[in-house]
Amino acid sequence: MKKTDIAMIILIASVSIIVAFFATNAFFGDTATEDVTVKTVDPITDEIAEPDPRIFNEEAINPSVEVQVGSSEQ
Repeated sequence: MKKTDIAMIILIASVSIIVAFFATNAFFGDTATEDVTVKTVDPITDEIAEPDPRIFNEEAINPSVEVQVGSSEQ
């Protein structure tokens, strides 16, 4: 490659970067300088709530919801 080819590649790359910079600023706009309030999250505690007795079956081997598969005629 000649020196002029390398210089042309550097020039095209520089112009492309500048065009991309201004295009992104035009598309996204400037950053907002206004104050913004956001919701905060409640802290996670180590307390465990008792399960609902309608859902949690204590007598089952796997203490979860009782499931009837198919007809229940037995």
